[in-house]
Amino acid sequence: MTDNTTVTAIVLAAGKGTRMKSKHAKVLHEVFYKPMLTHVLDTLNGAGINEHLIILGHQRERVADAISNHTYRPVFQEEQLGTGHAVLCAESQCGESGLVMILCGDTPLIRPETLRDMVHCHHKNDATITLMTTKLEKPFGYGRIIGDDNDNIYRIVEEKDADSEQRQLKEINAGVYLVDRAFLFNALKQVGTDNNQGEVYLTDIVCIANDEGLSVHRFFHPEAIDVLGVNSRIELARAHKELQLRRNNELMLGGVTMYEPESVFIGPDVLVGMDVTIAPGVQITGNSTIGDDCTVDTGSQLHDCTLENGAVVGSYSILRGVNLSAGGLVPPHTCQFGD
Repeated sequence: MTDNTTVTAIVLAAGKGTRMKSKHAKVLHEVFYKPMLTHVLDTLNGAGINEHLIILGHQRERVADAISNHTYRPVFQEEQLGTGHAVLCAESQCGESGLVMILCGDTPLIRPETLRDMVHCHHKNDATITLMTTKLEKPFGYGRIIGDDNDNIYRIVEEKDADSEQRQLKEINAGVYLVDRAFLFNALKQVGTDNNQGEVYLTDIVCIANDEGLSVHRFFHPEAIDVLGVNSRIELARAHKELQLRRNNELMLGGVTMYEPESVFIGPDVLVGMDVTIAPGVQITGNSTIGDDCTVDTGSQLHDCTLENGAVVGSYSILRGVNLSAGGLVPPHTCQFGD
């Protein structure tokens, strides 16, 4: 097995997401200005994993429309019979060999470098399954990891099937798998529905691999927020804040001054030059471009605007579609809309 082995990603995006308390499919909820599913696809591309199979079910047409700018192959799950069943639906489109990475469409914070490191770990250990894990102080609701100190995993116990001792474990299944393709589908065909949910558990492939004497390796990620799914509006807000802070950190490292970056909101498509100063409470969105040496003062909102070098926007101004020439000045409390 080499690092050049083909990796096909199966992204689980068929669920309703009932804990979101919404009429919209969970993966359609926006995080950092775009549906969370698109963040997952962007991350896969960033990791060099370009073969994407998307499991569609609930509101399939709307989900497909939301990712129409991405290259992927749709797989339809007609009934919600568990994650294992969802993966089985993709068998015919997974090729005949290589590796399959399985992850959820509600994990917008996962980073490309994390997935690259996981693939490298899989090859290094010549594993059949590599499972991403993390730790939570309050792991309620998550599958617990049963393993050893040599990074071997023997089984995953779901919350509803766990006994009192197992529920005390803090290491959990982060829900990202890298699996040998041939083993994966042969194992899933052996999985039944004899559990409290009456579903085909993807997690059961871990026990099957161990029974066959195959290697199931742990890939531990220490930052739980990066790898866990968004299941509520509270977690949605946290994910948005985290992605915005990552973006602001990149901008500051590139020469932008922010004195309270936690209060600044700058969209992913905004271009910002060097030696720009952005005051607290500023929002810059859309296809805005901010030239070098500009200043955007406290509380201002810009959308689809262009500021040429040295322009200044006064505090609490609202600009839409405005082009401000080099050295130009917008007085405080201005409300201006372009053509």
